[in-house]
Amino acid sequence: MSTVTPVSFLAPPPGLEPLTEFALVDVDGASGLYSLTGTDTSTGVRRFYAIDASVYLPEYHPEISDEQAGQLGLTDPADARVLVVANPADSGTTVNLLAPVIINTRTWQCAQVILEGRDLPLRASLETVAAA
Repeated sequence: MSTVTPVSFLAPPPGLEPLTEFALVDVDGASGLYSLTGTDTSTGVRRFYAIDASVYLPEYHPEISDEQAGQLGLTDPADARVLVVANPADSGTTVNLLAPVIINTRTWQCAQVILEGRDLPLRASLETVAAA
């Protein structure tokens, strides 16, 4: 049975404006894979998929700015869950390493942040980066 956790984005995720309220849902049978589905369905169901970086990309440790951490109310790095947006396709799944979703697990507020001063891909092959 899937676990559903309500999360609130500080600003709408790109392409999903004006939505800020989402349900973080565990995908059954795929530990560390989530769907984030907008809870306001008046414009239709809008969702995206994300993977838990600690499960699929254990070497990926993004550093967010003090300002970004402050906006999320993060005072302890242990309270941050890092998700990476995943885009499944017939040619293989890609992940956005430049703009992870950071969730404060105390408040369930989150943001998709752009990592400053980093040269990371927007569309990296999950198979390639997970094997690295």
